[in-house]
Amino acid sequence: MSERYARSIADLERSKKSLAGGVSSNVRLGDKPFPLFFERGTGSHLWDVDGNEYIDYVLGRGPLLLGHTPPEVIQATCDQMWRGQIYAAQHELEFELSERVSRIVPCADLVRFGISGSEAVHGALRLARAATGRQTVLKFEGQYHGWLDNILYSLSPDPNRAGDALHPAALAESAGQFSGTESHVVVLPWNNIPVLEEYLAQHGTTIAAIITEPVMCNTAVIPPLPGYLEALRDLCTQYGIVLIFDEVITGFRLSLAGAQGRFNVKPDLTIFGKAIANGMPISCLAGREQYMGLIAAGKVGHGGTYNSLPPAVAGAIATLDMLERDGAAVYATMERTGGRLMDGIKQRAAKLGIPVVVQGYGPIFYMGFPTTEVAADQAVYDYRSSLAMDQELYTHFVSAMVDRGVRIIPRGNWFLSSTHSDADIDQTLDAVEAVLAETIAPKLHEKVTA
Repeated sequence: MSERYARSIADLERSKKSLAGGVSSNVRLGDKPFPLFFERGTGSHLWDVDGNEYIDYVLGRGPLLLGHTPPEVIQATCDQMWRGQIYAAQHELEFELSERVSRIVPCADLVRFGISGSEAVHGALRLARAATGRQTVLKFEGQYHGWLDNILYSLSPDPNRAGDALHPAALAESAGQFSGTESHVVVLPWNNIPVLEEYLAQHGTTIAAIITEPVMCNTAVIPPLPGYLEALRDLCTQYGIVLIFDEVITGFRLSLAGAQGRFNVKPDLTIFGKAIANGMPISCLAGREQYMGLIAAGKVGHGGTYNSLPPAVAGAIATLDMLERDGAAVYATMERTGGRLMDGIKQRAAKLGIPVVVQGYGPIFYMGFPTTEVAADQAVYDYRSSLAMDQELYTHFVSAMVDRGVRIIPRGNWFLSSTHSDADIDQTLDAVEAVLAETIAPKLHEKVTA
């Protein structure tokens, strides 16, 4: 390994001397075989500083829906850079993009732009509290809504500490989180309407917002059970609760109109990021006029020096131009290539007699190895059921795949872009089969004979 990644190893050691942990996001600390250093990307491929080439299924952890360096997006961004980086004022691209989002996204009567998904979530929660006069937010175990103190709870909690699976405790994810916020956060299991109905029957009038990923992308890409999102919508309406869809990952990835368009369920507020500008730093808070109007009237604070950064807005417009082209044909392409990859993984694993769970959608899906207690075809439906996946075994799989030139995420998510080709899929499936046979099968045998 040291020879293949010699420069990355040296770069990481140098980086650690001035950059905390050698990385700029704690998520990257878990990259396998270790945090690598990259120098360029084109389409579906990426090259590290040692010259190793990869088929990339990380795609910036979701933003690069059109692949690396799409010429139209790069050109639009660079053209705007030469006209001006930041004005501390309005520009016409700003309302061109907001008009486009309002036309595409079902719930988007009004829009505000920011830089990160975390701050857009913060804005949505503030709006919900202002509109309802309530303080408590309900979220779901295993879901992630940014790294700020008031919502960073129960992403990957220890079940022994979290307690009852149907009524888990809200557990902080970081040392140093403000200790007063957990009293205003309620955590429940996802995909379980009876538990939610029972809780709201007793406490519904105290809840300001229910925030959810419409597909649980941060844990095993868990789809909503039939009728689940519709029930969420109905319950929020019944109790006067603001329904927030966190579409930072699903937005513009599951369909042009995001998950709310794909499932035809309209939230009150929604958050976009990542794919909206194919990697440029921009986020979007959008929603019904009765809520967003509180920002417009100056009653709810929202600001930021880099909001509507002109080059990022230009990149977002170019991205949407490409996504809408030919009747949004890119989505059919990603469904086909992603579906072929999902089916191929299952087929190669079945041929070798290795149990595997593959679930999700063409543009984003999950792969994991179930423990012996879980049937291979049993879907993961909430956070607790995801714990039945063998994370240690999947970590070995990831490292071996990276060694073979296929870059994937240790958590099990696979992201597809419009640039992944049939040749990419063929090469990936050959690597999957080789790693299953040479790395995973022997380790499974060790577990059985231990």
